Amino acid sequence: MDLRKQLLHTLGALLTVLMVVATAIHLHSLRQDVATEIDASARLARALFVAARINPALPVEEAAAQLRAITNDGALRHLTISLGGVDTPQPHIGPFARLFGADTTGYASESLRIGNLELRITPNPASEIDERFGDIVRLLITLLLFSGATLLVAWWSAHRALSPVRELEAGLERLARGEPAAGLPAFRLREFDRIAGAIETLAAALRESRAAQRTLSRRLISVQEDERRTLARELHDEMGQTLTAINATAAHLERRAGMVAATEIIECAGELRRDIRTCGRQLRGILKSLRPHGLDAGSLGGTLRELVNGWRARATGIAFHLELPTPLPQLDDEVALTLYRVVQEGLTNVVRHSGARCCDLRLTTNGSTIRVEIEDDGCGLLSGSAAGGGLGGMAERLGMVGGRLEFTPGTNGGLRLTATLPIRNEEETEG
Repeated sequence: MDLRKQLLHTLGALLTVLMVVATAIHLHSLRQDVATEIDASARLARALFVAARINPALPVEEAAAQLRAITNDGALRHLTISLGGVDTPQPHIGPFARLFGADTTGYASESLRIGNLELRITPNPASEIDERFGDIVRLLITLLLFSGATLLVAWWSAHRALSPVRELEAGLERLARGEPAAGLPAFRLREFDRIAGAIETLAAALRESRAAQRTLSRRLISVQEDERRTLARELHDEMGQTLTAINATAAHLERRAGMVAATEIIECAGELRRDIRTCGRQLRGILKSLRPHGLDAGSLGGTLRELVNGWRARATGIAFHLELPTPLPQLDDEVALTLYRVVQEGLTNVVRHSGARCCDLRLTTNGSTIRVEIEDDGCGLLSGSAAGGGLGGMAERLGMVGGRLEFTPGTNGGLRLTATLPIRNEEETEG
């Protein structure tokens, strides 16, 4: 059910009940007013009838006592009856009556001669004011009850209608604690049911994000361990042997320093220089694998050419083609390094997984972004190769600098990998 319809039905039922109650109260009041009016008219008629039958020979005091006995039986409405010369009471006009302009000074008393008696009838507005005041009090009480009941039912309806909010809050707290699902019940109201559906969708997205995060964490740990193993192997197999040779030559010179001929010293020095150069080359290769030189200085084009030439020199059987715009835009260190790592990972995947014979690497710019395309004619993107080939890590790395990664079929049946990165120079980064 719709929340608006539920509130409308509840408040509509309340208003109907209150209108029925108010109508019943006013009908009851009207019935009392009619009965009081009829009773007052009957008493007035009886008073006039008794006054007409008073014996004219009776003393005035006795006749007045008989008349008061009749009038004291019940109050007359709007009138006061008295005997002239005996008692002529003035109606009491209080402050409340005067507030409404009630006054008897402008109304003359009417006299009726009955024998030796003079019957005087005087207007009395106080009774009418009392009746109206009673009606106002009843109306105010009715409105007060009406308003109180409306507020109470509105509060109760809102409390009942918003009670699912506590369930939604509990579900969000469960998601915040890391639970896989919000565990929300089915809601009767359509609005809360839609919100619950959105929360469940969010929970599914969070589960996927957490699973991807765990996968990337495992991938990061695996890559770190692979890099450490590779670095350890290179240090041990290459630099270790070179340093061993340098140490052996130095030890030979140390042992035979006084007996070695000049020609032998020259030969040992040449071996040392050769081994030191070899060690320097090995060290530069290791440093290049850890962080390529030239990105900080802005020479990204030369670094990429060196990377492609390195793959060409390995006899992989793949023809690499490189297209670079002239000149390349100035990139900040983070964007340049991300672009280099994306190209490095993309070329590595082509060599290891594509089985291609040709690979094209193109860089284009449009002023605000730089676009990298790596296209091959190999087997394309196989099922499950995104995570194994490191493409998920590439997309995550691009997302950290505001870039994106796309995969489309290549023109020659292989795979086209497209990475788009924002161009941010050093000044924009500092700003």
